Amino acid sequence: MQSITYFSSVIFAAGLSSLTYAGGEHRGGILAAKDASVLAPFDIVHTKITTKGSVATFHIGVSGEAGTSKPTPSGKLAGSSVFSYVWPTTIDSYEVGFEKGAGILALAVTSHADFDDTPLYDENGDGDLNNDGDVWHSHWVVLKPNESCGPGALGVVDIPEGSNPRLPKTWPGLPILLDSPGWDPTFAKDTVEVKVAFADIGVVEEANFDGVTAGLRVNQSVHAPLLCVVDVMDIASGDLSLPGKPNH
Repeated sequence: MQSITYFSSVIFAAGLSSLTYAGGEHRGGILAAKDASVLAPFDIVHTKITTKGSVATFHIGVSGEAGTSKPTPSGKLAGSSVFSYVWPTTIDSYEVGFEKGAGILALAVTSHADFDDTPLYDENGDGDLNNDGDVWHSHWVVLKPNESCGPGALGVVDIPEGSNPRLPKTWPGLPILLDSPGWDPTFAKDTVEVKVAFADIGVVEEANFDGVTAGLRVNQSVHAPLLCVVDVMDIASGDLSLPGKPNH
C-alpha cells in the first residue's frame, strides 16, 4: 500500500527546461530524472498537456518502451490488477459529466486482463465487446483518499447503493465514478498520448496537472471500495503537487 509519505519520497526533478533521452528530447511540462528502481515502461521522464483548438493532448514519456508491461491474468475479477498511466488534474469533475467537486478528476490509460469496462467498444476488433480489457484504453476516473485502500492511499470513488449521482453518458455501469469515453491512446516507443475533445478547452488551459504510473486492484470482496490505488510506481512531480500547466 502506498501513502502520502511515499509521494514525498520520490525523487523530485521538475522545473528543468529540457532533458534528452533515448527516445528524443522532451520539452515543457514536468520533466523528471530516470529512476532505475522503477520498471522502465512506467518510469516517467516527462509529462505534459498541450491544446490545439478544442483538443487537449495528454502526454507521458517514460525511460523504456511505453505499454509493453501488462498485468498477469488471475482468472477472476476479485483481487485482479490494473496497470495505468494517469494524469491527475484540477479540472472539475462536472466538466466531463460527474457531479461538481466529486473528487480529483484524472484521465487514465489502463490495461486489465480479468474484466472489461468499456462495453460500448470493441478494442481488439473480434466482434465481442466484452473481452478486451487487456487492450490499453482510456477512462476518466474520480479519486479520493480512502483509508480502506491503505494509509494515505487513493481509491476510485464508489457510488453508494440507492444513490443516483450525475454520470457521463458513457459510464460503463460499474458502481464507481469511472467513465469509458472511448478516447484511443497512442503508444509510440517511449510515449503514450491521448487526444481528448472538450466543449470548452478553457477548462483544460486553466487547470493544473501531474503524471502518475500506478497499479490498482479490485477489492477481494468486489465491494466498496471497489477499486484502490495500491502501487504508485512513479510520480512526475515527485510529490503529487500537480505543478504542471498546459502549454507550458
